[in-house]
This record gives sequence, structure tokens and C-alpha cells, in this order.
Amino acid sequence: MAITFGIIFLAELPDKTALASLVLGTRYRASYVFAGIAAAFAVHAALAVAAGSLLTLLPQRWVELVVGLLFLGGALMLLLQKEEDEDDESVKEPRSTGFWRVAGAGFLMVLIAEFGDLTQITTANLAAKYADPLSVFLGSWLGLCAVAAIAIVGGQKLMKHVPLAVITKVAAVIMVVMAGVSLFGAITG
Repeated sequence: MAITFGIIFLAELPDKTALASLVLGTRYRASYVFAGIAAAFAVHAALAVAAGSLLTLLPQRWVELVVGLLFLGGALMLLLQKEEDEDDESVKEPRSTGFWRVAGAGFLMVLIAEFGDLTQITTANLAAKYADPLSVFLGSWLGLCAVAAIAIVGGQKLMKHVPLAVITKVAAVIMVVMAGVSLFGAITG
């Protein structure tokens, strides 16, 4: 659970969802925004764990190979991604500031923006690697929620002290190490 939390936390920090969470959190009640985002992250983590659990049906050597290649691809995605515009205009603001409108806007934003995202793919990889779906789900969901909470409550201060480029590189290095471990396991059997 701790490994999953750490990897997902670092991979999600430079993501557009963290920036959108920050924007929504400055405009609306933080608890409403967080409730919607946390619910969407739960859906994404559950889907990713289910997909990763299906990978465990393959022979272990093939699972290690697939997981290693996916981690390597994820690291490349992190290293090659371009800076995204911080003002995501595709997210429509809710018409009112009530709980259901604000939480619903946060939920829909994350549900759409995060589908097939790097953290969802990474969660599936970890579910396949560790064959412990509950721990991977909890680690992933808590990592995603922690980033959303930081972004909503104190994101501006964090980004002043830790540049996104550094966070992205650290996450990529961790994923390269995980890819190496998986590929070594695939080769050695």
C-alpha cells in the first residue's frame, strides 16, 4: 500500500487534475470540491485495480514483462509530456455553490480528465505486480486524494517550493526503477 501511495502521489502531483482541483478549491467550498474529486478517484482506482487483476491471470513471467514495459512507457510519458495550460477552460463552473452542484462538477471533471491517465495505468500495473487488489486500491486512492487535498488547500505554496519539473523527474525515476525490477524478473524467471 505504501509503495502504491508513493508512486501514485508523485505521478499525480504534476497532473492537470491537481491544477484544476486548486482552481475549483479557490472558487468553491473546499470540502464540496474534495468530496466530488475523491468519489471520482475511487471509481478510477477500482477500474484500474480490476484491469490489473486480470493481468494476474497470465503466467508470472509474462506479467513481469508487461508490467515492466508499461512502467517504462509511463516513465517516458512523464519525461516527454509538455507543460499544460494551467487554466483548464474545458471545466464548466457549476451554476450554484450548493454541495451537489460543486461536488458533481469536481466528480465529472476528474472522471473525464483522468480516464486512461498515467496514474490509472500505473495503478493497473501495480495491481498486476502485487496481486493484492485491496492494498493497491487503497494506496492509489489515498495517494490521489492526498494530492487533491494538497492542491485544494495548499497547492500554491507547494508549487512555490517544489518545481513541477523536479516532481515529474522523481516520479519518472521511480517508474524506471520499477520497470527495471519487473523486466529483470521477466528475464530471470
